[in-house]
Amino acid sequence: MRPATRHAVPPAGDICRLSAVELAGAVRERRLSVREVVTAFLDRIEAVNPLVNAIVSLRDRADVLAEADRADAHLARGGKAGSLFGLPIAIKDLALTKGLRTTFGSPIFADFVPGEDDFFVERVRKAGAIIIGKTNVPEFGLGSNTYNSVFGPTLNAFDPLLTAGGSSGGAAVALALDMLPVADGSDFGGSLRNPAAYNNVYGFRPSQGLVPAGPDIDVFHAQMGVEGPMGRSVRDIALLLDEQAGHHPRAPLSHDKQGSFLDGLSTKATGGRIAWLGDLGGHLPMEPGILDLCQAALVRFADASFHSGALVPDVDFEALWQAFVTLRQASSGCALKVHYDDPARRKLLKPEAVWEVEQAMRLTAPEIHAATVRRSSWHRTLLSIFDRFDLVALPTAQVFPFEVATRWPREVAGRAMDSYHRWMQVSAFATLGGCPALNVPVGFDGKGRPMGMQLIGRPRGDLAVLMAGAAYEATLPWQAGAS
Repeated sequence: MRPATRHAVPPAGDICRLSAVELAGAVRERRLSVREVVTAFLDRIEAVNPLVNAIVSLRDRADVLAEADRADAHLARGGKAGSLFGLPIAIKDLALTKGLRTTFGSPIFADFVPGEDDFFVERVRKAGAIIIGKTNVPEFGLGSNTYNSVFGPTLNAFDPLLTAGGSSGGAAVALALDMLPVADGSDFGGSLRNPAAYNNVYGFRPSQGLVPAGPDIDVFHAQMGVEGPMGRSVRDIALLLDEQAGHHPRAPLSHDKQGSFLDGLSTKATGGRIAWLGDLGGHLPMEPGILDLCQAALVRFADASFHSGALVPDVDFEALWQAFVTLRQASSGCALKVHYDDPARRKLLKPEAVWEVEQAMRLTAPEIHAATVRRSSWHRTLLSIFDRFDLVALPTAQVFPFEVATRWPREVAGRAMDSYHRWMQVSAFATLGGCPALNVPVGFDGKGRPMGMQLIGRPRGDLAVLMAGAAYEATLPWQAGAS
């Protein structure tokens, strides 16, 4: 076959700044070779990653480039290219990657090499992506500060003294600093949203069941924890979600997707109503400046014909939080008990993991049942809100990025935090509702610290949330012209 006509190739730095959608198109049309794309990102990683520690378990360059060459040869023979063909991707270090070390951020698994992929990882491979390594996480994904004793901390993309958030902190920083074109993450208590807010990128928690859980995820955990995409634009998120989403026969809570999310974004949102929950009438302590940035973002939403109104639902939010804590302990704490029960491994667990297990051991069946009843009540409340509004909006975090050496904030706006995750309470509402939630950047405070806002949609209303996010993105001056 005669080679396709090659256009002028942009410099390597410019390659890394192209959106994932643009890169995938350039590779398919053979305007860029896979080797050129992969080399550009490996060079970027080599230059930047030592400063922030976002990507870990990086594969040998020669092996990655050999895979890139095979991909180019496949295209030269007229072979088909999947939607992610030739894109270098690093997988979050909580997801199984066949033949590539997966540590979960724990010394217990420092040398663990899985024999199979998580379901979405298998799909990403089949779509043609080249997996080059992993992205750093907190130990077992606990807490929104990405550090562990295996690889150390990941530093914020805008200030190396600050946290990257978590648990998808490595993914968010790698995106923000153009080390990856798109990234995966997972979210139980805000792990796709919080690090995206802390690094000025987009993170999308899909509806429960849209992206199938992996082979090692139990059904109970899959009721609240989800896999999802992160990106530098909403279209990039849709590109990855198209491959991640859809029913898998080995994932009993998974369900089919309805069409292509990327294609769906070709239709512009026509506007709608946003319920602004703010700080829930003072229930949530917020660091000064966060609400101001989010309210300014709501004004930009008005430019896209989305109009907001303040709302504080008549809900016992403290009881709802305690239900979240109970269900998390019943899931994460019980899952970690196998390590706690082994004295040698227990010594390797961080205090937050030990706390989760010990709290889980005290739970009774009636307490877990009561938590599920409370969760169901919240779901009904959300459905009633969505009868009047198209979206719900909340800040993505209650504090700005804090010093990376601080394990977790002990106080927010003068109020003491009673657990390592209480300061992330604002992220629990979408989780408990099984709702799609997109973090959109809302800018920086006077100290240059990023922040974001959650857009929450009705269950299985994922495309509507993405469409609203894309309409908002088009109003942002620093992302003008983004794909």
